[in-house]
Amino acid sequence: MRTVDFKTAILQGIPDTLPPHKQFDPTVNHAPKRKEILNQPEKKLAVKNALRYFPMKYHKTLAPEFLNELETYGRIYMYRFRPDYEMFARPIDEYPAKSKQAASIMLMIQNNLDPEVAQHPHELITYGGNGAVFQNWAQYLLTMKYLAEMSENQTLVMYSGHPMGLFPSHPDAPRVVVTNGMVIPNYSSRDDYERMNALGVSQYGQMTAGSYMYIGPQGIVHGTTITVMNAARLKAAKNKGIKVFVTSGLGGMSGAQPKAAVIAGMICVVAEINPKVVQIRHKQGWVDEIFTDLDILIKRIKTAKNKNERVSLAYQGNVVDLWEKLAESEIEIDLGSDQTSLHNPFAGGYYPAGITFEESNKMMAENPESFKEKVYESLRKQVVAINKLAKKGMYFWDYGNAFLLESGRAGAEVFNNDGSFRYPSYVQDIMGPLFFDYGFGPFRWVCTSGKPSDLETTDQIAANVLEELVRTAPGEIRSQMEDNIHWIKEAGNNNLVVGSQARILYADSTGRTKIALAFNKAIKNGEISAPIVLGRDHHDVSGTDSPYRETSNIYDGSAFTADMAVQNFVGDSFRGATWVSLHNGGGVGWGEVINGGFGLTIDGSQEAERRLKMMLHWDVNNGIARRSWAQNQPARFAIEQAMKENSDLKVTLPNEADEYLLNSLFQV
Repeated sequence: MRTVDFKTAILQGIPDTLPPHKQFDPTVNHAPKRKEILNQPEKKLAVKNALRYFPMKYHKTLAPEFLNELETYGRIYMYRFRPDYEMFARPIDEYPAKSKQAASIMLMIQNNLDPEVAQHPHELITYGGNGAVFQNWAQYLLTMKYLAEMSENQTLVMYSGHPMGLFPSHPDAPRVVVTNGMVIPNYSSRDDYERMNALGVSQYGQMTAGSYMYIGPQGIVHGTTITVMNAARLKAAKNKGIKVFVTSGLGGMSGAQPKAAVIAGMICVVAEINPKVVQIRHKQGWVDEIFTDLDILIKRIKTAKNKNERVSLAYQGNVVDLWEKLAESEIEIDLGSDQTSLHNPFAGGYYPAGITFEESNKMMAENPESFKEKVYESLRKQVVAINKLAKKGMYFWDYGNAFLLESGRAGAEVFNNDGSFRYPSYVQDIMGPLFFDYGFGPFRWVCTSGKPSDLETTDQIAANVLEELVRTAPGEIRSQMEDNIHWIKEAGNNNLVVGSQARILYADSTGRTKIALAFNKAIKNGEISAPIVLGRDHHDVSGTDSPYRETSNIYDGSAFTADMAVQNFVGDSFRGATWVSLHNGGGVGWGEVINGGFGLTIDGSQEAERRLKMMLHWDVNNGIARRSWAQNQPARFAIEQAMKENSDLKVTLPNEADEYLLNSLFQV
């Protein structure tokens, strides 16, 4: 489509005349049918809700069509209104917009829905099985029109994918405020989500799907690289030779694990049951080889070990079969995890052993209770195999995808005698004490020009900044910085870009601010040709409250509270963020986590410099302060350093209690 046609289509929003009905495209990776949950009056309400977007003259045509979608797919996606133009992140100047900030958000939305990036693009699902940008295509069309029309004196308000409208504000306000799934706490069960989503009144935004900050598989590959690298150093150092890392899931989390393992110098064996997803990740270069026969796979692992070969091997089949086969084999497995979307176990996030992929998709929609039991039976079998390998010396960790949580609910043997989980969260053992507590987390940027040359320039700038910082860095954080210098220098060689020209780098508050300032200066000087969008994964120092992942290393009893994420969302909004987001949900699951996130567009101006200094400092130090108050010693060190650097920062520090005194109170 020519640029002018694209702009015309955007400005039109919901079309004046009905576009032709679109045939279902079987070549696309589609979301499975969602389970039947609405009664007849609720189905009527769902159709009524959907019709709100359209003039009454079209209701006679659309009403039966929407009902058919609801009964066929479990949701009303409004496929008819899916745009005819190609969906991808265009250079920022190709968007019809009065505001560059608004144009940058349009770019990020389209990147989230790019078929190369999105898990189920026609259902507006970016990743995680149910991480949605919008609930339906009418919401997309209306949102893009609003963004094209808005001025710097307006803010777009987004209710779970629904554009509530443009409201008067001011240039310092966020251009967009996003909330997803913010339901009353007592109505946050899985069935509540299914019902409200089917009615079209709420959605699961995941972390970065519904907040327009997903950058494809690269977004999690760096964190995964750090995790497996440190797991090998800390937990498997005694094992000689190349390490073998076993895991699962190439769809919902995009196959970051095999790429990360190869970067870290390992053999990765990953299971994925969906053949379309396996082929996509192989085509994209995220897995090297595909196997459908476990015996042949076992031989290939042995060969790779003998040759000390860095390689990623995908098993196209059920993960339980893989684990059981490995448990029976003589191969030494060093590291193990699971990254299936177990926050969504009964609607496509996990496929049980013993039935085919197609049978699972049918059963989860038509016989959900039987499917639930199949999932639980499968998890119990999977844990038996994992436990066998753990006894042989494998270090297994929970990836914060609710694997242990759901396995425990299934009655699997994942508990110690005291009721705690047998295996740690990777945040407890690795990411929390080594990174989050020190303020290091997943800083992201997107070059809105779409030019690889701009991305190369940002890589060099970031490397230069970190090399300067590491010279005077305290010993406590020097290794973290050195790992990230190595990462950013090698990033371009690892073909990480899928979708927008983006990068991710773990950095602390000082690192993020100095890198952003250097980017802003480079834009001003013309070294970078267009604005840059700054952001992060919500899975960060401050962005997320979740007792099973981000705050799993908080031991003062506050791991279940969500003040930090909400404070982050609010604090970012008045310190300069271009857009802010607050979600119920994320990688651990609906009702199990609250996420706060942001996007910040910098354009080389003094105004951008002012905003980024304020916002990035708060965005990190909010979380460090909370972690310090929980008496995490690395965080105490980090926040004291931050107060030395900024006299306006004054944080309440905890006083240490005398353990002998406390113990004496409870002696019988």
